Amino acid sequence: MNYRGSAKKLLESSGISIGDLILIEKDDVNYQGMVLDRSADADDQHIVLKMDSGYNIGVNISNSNLKLLEKGEKPKLDLKPLVIKEDPDKKDISIISTGGTVASIIDYKTGAVHPAFTAEDLLITNPELLDMANIKGKAICNILSENMKPEYWVKSARSIYDEINEGAYGVVVAHGTDTMHYTAAALSFMLETPVPIVITGAQRSSDRPSSDAFLNLLNSVGAAKSDLAEVTVCMHAGSDDTYCYLHRGTKVRKMHTSRRDTFRSINTTPLARMKEGEIEIITSGKGYKSRGTVELKLNDYLEPDVAFIKSFPGITGEIIDYHLDKGYKGIVLEGTGLGHCPDQLIPSLERAADYQVPVVMTSQCMYGKVNMNVYSTGRRLIKAGVISGGDMLGETAYVKLSWALGHCEKLEEVKKIMETNIAGEIEEKSSLDYFLQ
Repeated sequence: MNYRGSAKKLLESSGISIGDLILIEKDDVNYQGMVLDRSADADDQHIVLKMDSGYNIGVNISNSNLKLLEKGEKPKLDLKPLVIKEDPDKKDISIISTGGTVASIIDYKTGAVHPAFTAEDLLITNPELLDMANIKGKAICNILSENMKPEYWVKSARSIYDEINEGAYGVVVAHGTDTMHYTAAALSFMLETPVPIVITGAQRSSDRPSSDAFLNLLNSVGAAKSDLAEVTVCMHAGSDDTYCYLHRGTKVRKMHTSRRDTFRSINTTPLARMKEGEIEIITSGKGYKSRGTVELKLNDYLEPDVAFIKSFPGITGEIIDYHLDKGYKGIVLEGTGLGHCPDQLIPSLERAADYQVPVVMTSQCMYGKVNMNVYSTGRRLIKAGVISGGDMLGETAYVKLSWALGHCEKLEEVKKIMETNIAGEIEEKSSLDYFLQ
């Protein structure tokens, strides 16, 4: 087991093992539950119990008395294989897993939570999905989303391309939420798709009563069967379990660390609302791409050496110079307000232009657009060769610059790409409605 130090000694001296039902008496409060294992890097001052309520709790061992109530077995995955039969009357939907909270399965008998490596694993605890479509798929990686890399975006895009070429009516990508909006933007630029590509995840794991995994998966499969043939993100729309939103892949951002409705469309409205697997188009923008209107294309060349730098009071040109000296091919600078940075950065930004290294300006403000023509600092930045990111999110601009540099090297060509709306990433007008949603 992964308990160590004081916690391990206390368990061993009490004759208690993982899976045993125990009682912990502490400060006139009793805690009863099954002992669960801990991660290898956990501290040695807590014991984790699976309570009858379904929740896991950690109890500090100081001044605690442990009593063994019943010997048990260490939790292990003990689920019956699922027999999947294809229904010729149902659409074929592929699920591609990259990992994350949504890609986990729970054995409710033991309380053990395990990573799901294939679509079949996900279906074991979400068999209702088979009522909606023929589900197949694979795991291309199993990582925490903070470990996502551009090379994994390429791998994901190629896997999706293959699934669509093999006849998938739509594709669902299971992904961790922390960097989901980066991946959504990357897939939006790398793939021209005749079918829906829906990215989903979960804020809360499947062993919690408040898990959002099932509703997000259910509605994602429904979205993958719809007529909306773009790269979208499907996540909870509110704090309850009523419906999900479909957000355009280049206009969405994670806005809260733990809320289930963390994802919001920025400078635009969601494309659609998903309820019980059914779609309701709600976009008030330029509409959306319909199924079958474009041919499948893969443009997966990326330049990984792109920097994403945030301007802050006191920042100096040394940060820009460092990346130029290290050979970075492009820089996204997240400036203040309308797209500003301190004057002391301008000599280094001029150096970047001399090096033919594009610098794209975005704003730290979530809403609105960059306009460097209003104040003198902005006009100096334009003269220094800084490219306006319009109303693009900084994350989207970072991904787009990586993609643009993968397709051309000349500064003017990159500038043209960055200023051209390719995948719905640039809105001409910003509305107060978007800010108040």
